[in-house]
Amino acid sequence: MPTAKLHALTILGALDEARSELVGKAVVLTDGKAGTVENVWLDELHGLRISIRGHDGKWPVSTIKFTQTG
Repeated sequence: MPTAKLHALTILGALDEARSELVGKAVVLTDGKAGTVENVWLDELHGLRISIRGHDGKWPVSTIKFTQTG
């Protein structure tokens, strides 16, 4: 398998794993916004971004301060 294709499949696999782990989980962001993760995107400029139900906008996944456990 060509190296570029292998890298692309690795990235897409990691994105799918992040979606599975985050969508539907309650989170608190570093700016105090809280809610349930609605979706996860891969943004070519910013990396992984999330949307929070009830809040307009998308935030970097790195801004998650607390995640629901269990």
